[in-house]
Amino acid sequence: MPIESRNPATGAVLQRFDELNDAQLESRLRNAVESFARHKRTPMAQRAVHMRAAADILEAEKNTLGRIMTLEMGKPIAAAVAEAEKCALACRYYADNAAVFLADEPIDTGDGRNCFIRYQPLGAVLAVMPWNFPFWQVFRFIAPSVMAGNVGLLKHASNVPQCALAIEDIMRRAGFEPGVFQTLLVGTRAVDGLIRDPRVQAVTLTGSEGAGSAVARTAGEVLKKTVLELGGSDPFIVMPGADIARAAEVAVTARTINNGQSCIAAKRFIVHDDVYDDFATAFVAGMRALRIGDPLDPDVQIGPLATDDIRNDLARQVTETVALGGRVLTGGGRLDRPGWFFEPTVIADVTEDSPAWRDEMFGPVATLIRARDIDDAIRIANDTSFGLGASVWTNDSRESERLSNEIEAGMVFINAMVASDPRLPFGGVKRSGYGRELGRVGIHEFVNIKTIVKSEGGEMMSITE
Repeated sequence: MPIESRNPATGAVLQRFDELNDAQLESRLRNAVESFARHKRTPMAQRAVHMRAAADILEAEKNTLGRIMTLEMGKPIAAAVAEAEKCALACRYYADNAAVFLADEPIDTGDGRNCFIRYQPLGAVLAVMPWNFPFWQVFRFIAPSVMAGNVGLLKHASNVPQCALAIEDIMRRAGFEPGVFQTLLVGTRAVDGLIRDPRVQAVTLTGSEGAGSAVARTAGEVLKKTVLELGGSDPFIVMPGADIARAAEVAVTARTINNGQSCIAAKRFIVHDDVYDDFATAFVAGMRALRIGDPLDPDVQIGPLATDDIRNDLARQVTETVALGGRVLTGGGRLDRPGWFFEPTVIADVTEDSPAWRDEMFGPVATLIRARDIDDAIRIANDTSFGLGASVWTNDSRESERLSNEIEAGMVFINAMVASDPRLPFGGVKRSGYGRELGRVGIHEFVNIKTIVKSEGGEMMSITE
């Protein structure tokens, strides 16, 4: 079945690609194994030269690459260009730091032995990546994994094939041999077989709960390492001591980043009763003022959703939430225009059994929830199956300490919106997945953490368990 690239602002087909046949897929797997045998022996300094070259290409061609992203998945062009720049930042971060992160680590056992940890690459790592950040999601895998000596196989979302091929082209032009990073234009059905293939050593996935469960199930059967970054229903908690005007301003961006299609976008706005009305007034006004239109227009803030199916799912969730008592303060439905546009929406008075409370809303729809006090805010924040990120707004140090400790999430940002950063570990708990990307710990996810012990004279140790 052909893989289609469509413009979500118009619905028009941009380009069609044939899926790889069995022989072509086999050739790429062989290339990966052969390239790994050479790449793992490449000096770290040489890998860094190529990774910095990739960063240079990303920066030099950011406008062209940004246009590809916008045309394929609809994000505003300014955000797409910034995404290319962020990828370059990640490439440079790991080019500069991988040697330190992967250096042998001595362990003092106190008995005279020479003991240390050595980090060694695993081999071919399969990356199953989503469409919402079509470059960033991939490069935050590429930069640490390839610098660690692994080779990458990318199964990208089927609606962003041009992005997938552009990334492969960047890596080759940067100087990495072709088998170090390869795009596999295949459908979802091929993923199970790829995971089971003995030449694939590990899998990383960013996507839905269902996709994560399927990948983890197969990887578990064949005992292969996985890292999963899944959905989120991130709380945005506002306490009385916060700067309400600033919190409301950031809240609009936090909810509508990437047209609202981000796992770490704030989705549930939990506001203390004392400041609820002031925050709601400012927040609704900000959402209502957003400029909607052609995402290639640099003044546009909200573009279309990536697919019509995503828009239909979002409309269903809003309809069900309203039927259960939710009250729409602004927006609430599809826009009557070509493309897959949905109005920026704020819903209040949601019930605990509604989709807006329970599920991830993947689009520009925000839920406003009153909290009686800090205990109630923590209860509501944790009343979800997800645990990716959380944003907390307070100028009370005791409140910020308690909220950062008691909220069940992989990341908590105080007086700031949740954002990924190459220098900071990224990931969640509960049904938001496991493992971490980025930072120092991210490069250690796909390596063999090997313990090496050297004793003088070959003596034996007697250890009582």
